[in-house]
Amino acid sequence: MNRSSQPSLQTAAEALRGDPRIAQAKQLILDAVAEHAGSLTTVRAANPATAADYEQLLSAAAATRGGPLIWPYLSAGLGNGPYVELADGSVKLDFIGGIGVYGCGHSDPGTITAAIDAAIEDVPMQGNLQQHPPSIRMAERLIELAASDEAPLRHCMLSTSGAMANENALKLAFHKAAPADRILAFDNAFAGRSLALAAITDRPNYRQGLPLTLSVDYLPSLDVNAPERSTRWAVDELRRLLARHPGRYAGFWAELIAGEGGYYPGSHDFFAALCEPIRAAGIPIIFDEVQSFSRTSRPFAFQHFGLEKYADIVTVGKITQVCATLYRESFKPTAPILSQTFTGASSSIAVGLATLDALRDRGCFGDDGWNIRRHRYFAAALTELAAKHPGKIAGPFGEAMMIAFTPGDGSYDHAKRLMDLMFNEGLLGFVCGSNPTRLRFLPPPVITTEAHIDAAIELLDQALAKFELRP
Repeated sequence: MNRSSQPSLQTAAEALRGDPRIAQAKQLILDAVAEHAGSLTTVRAANPATAADYEQLLSAAAATRGGPLIWPYLSAGLGNGPYVELADGSVKLDFIGGIGVYGCGHSDPGTITAAIDAAIEDVPMQGNLQQHPPSIRMAERLIELAASDEAPLRHCMLSTSGAMANENALKLAFHKAAPADRILAFDNAFAGRSLALAAITDRPNYRQGLPLTLSVDYLPSLDVNAPERSTRWAVDELRRLLARHPGRYAGFWAELIAGEGGYYPGSHDFFAALCEPIRAAGIPIIFDEVQSFSRTSRPFAFQHFGLEKYADIVTVGKITQVCATLYRESFKPTAPILSQTFTGASSSIAVGLATLDALRDRGCFGDDGWNIRRHRYFAAALTELAAKHPGKIAGPFGEAMMIAFTPGDGSYDHAKRLMDLMFNEGLLGFVCGSNPTRLRFLPPPVITTEAHIDAAIELLDQALAKFELRP
């Protein structure tokens, strides 16, 4: 019998996904969402009739968490691009996106469709022992985006959080470099909030009352106002530490754009000057891209800065929905040190794949891609705003679709006060860094337009008009 004439084999699951009733149901849902979200195109105040119920919800949130929410933010469950409706009936312009998680904004048709496809999977959560083909596709997509002749990142371990991805990165580095037991990082580093990652994070208050689990030595970061001098200082300090602890470093931990630390980007020359002696010393190099992934001129910031040959282990998260640790063949563990019950939610994996498609299709990447062009537009508008409100705002800072400014004197009090004023006006941004404390924006790369940026600038302008520079 001719092979081409044989009937194709189809699983029951494939038949379900191809059932016209599923396609019809998805279209009905998308039509309903579009109809109800259609009015969410600008900020609006809360409905006074909901005030009592909303306060009760906020009190319940504080009681269950053991403390109040940072914002009085509880979503109603519907949005339209960067606009989101809250349960009090107000609408906000969301330029923080769950700290970089909502890459396609709110109620995006593509992510809704992906989530519906995931909802009819046999289980809502994929396990490390029993997985499904989309898990493989996600790992392969990330490897494809990251891998090159100079950065042969051939393996990928999916996980449910950025902290778990970073923990896996540490495990791989320590396993490879055993018995080395120290870590190199930058001043102002943020790695996460587990016990090990809190030890790397350069915030003493994040470790208060916690045991110190790792020995970490810090290098000075790049000073963009004195790049040659700060590079020289960093290299000198690195050489001093390598001589003081020979053979003891299991990894060099680097955020190529400091996220929680205040949106300080590095440069090719700065990182290369450090990575060369680190590589010569045989120390694994870890790039933490949990926040920066997809926000520069390339999918990965290490590609944006031309650092492919130094990438041994790379972590991603947030916008990818499911997080991951990518690593070279030489870091493939020889013991079962990487495992976990969960790979990720079925919907997280599906939405992550849809987001990667949307980032590509939207033209976000490239030297003159959408990410870079919108940064230029946003930065120019913030510069004009700083001139209009002297002393109230400095900057802008950051890189591409990670942008920040310093309010007032750079104190936390000034930043928090302006953040709250922005919230009241209808604009969502969030604090980062210390000495100075800044306010940052992480607009959704896939759907943010210049018109959205104009709206954000107008709301920020209104907030600045009410911002008093009192101590």
